[in-house]
Amino acid sequence: MAAVDLCLLSGEFALVDSRHSGQVAWLADLCSGLLPLAAGSVRFLGRDWSAMPWDYAAALRGRIGRVFRSGGWIGSVDVATNILLPQLHHTRDDPSGLRERAVALSCAFGLPGLPLVRPLELVASDLARAACVRAFLGDPELILLESPVQGRFITLIAPLLNALAAARDRGAAAIWFTRSDVVWRDPSFPVTHRLRLGERGLLPVARTT
Repeated sequence: MAAVDLCLLSGEFALVDSRHSGQVAWLADLCSGLLPLAAGSVRFLGRDWSAMPWDYAAALRGRIGRVFRSGGWIGSVDVATNILLPQLHHTRDDPSGLRERAVALSCAFGLPGLPLVRPLELVASDLARAACVRAFLGDPELILLESPVQGRFITLIAPLLNALAAARDRGAAAIWFTRSDVVWRDPSFPVTHRLRLGERGLLPVARTT
């Protein structure tokens, strides 16, 4: 991968055109401190991932919300457990309060509540909504969205933008990777950075082309 040079401040929102790249998961992993570096550094909340003890870095990842393009679901447990597990693992939040917040987020994203079926038993559109619930649960400081609407679930755009607006108001930064022409060309997205991910790395784009 070519060198990546990106700095997001509190409340900033980057929209990344990733239609011609297979490196989205790689870049999201990089932001999360999950990859070794050939050179340079990756910092989150001012801290260098490579300089942190493992347990401290693991706890800090609890402050990153992520929608995985490939799903990232544990098939042997229900969707509700999948949604709650990252926060239960990375934080010490009270489980009952966490569940209440997850139910409220589920309703905001158009679900009737926390899904109690396994991932393969949920229709694709509802699974996409559940992925958004998981990403925003716990008031993350960084939100990584890997093609969350996947070009099909356009009705997700409005609740996603509402959730992003609330997160940015409290200081979170966000990166939305998209393969959707509808999303990329929408001038109403309140982004602070427009970039394109390709063979030459991550490059700024002046207009929606």
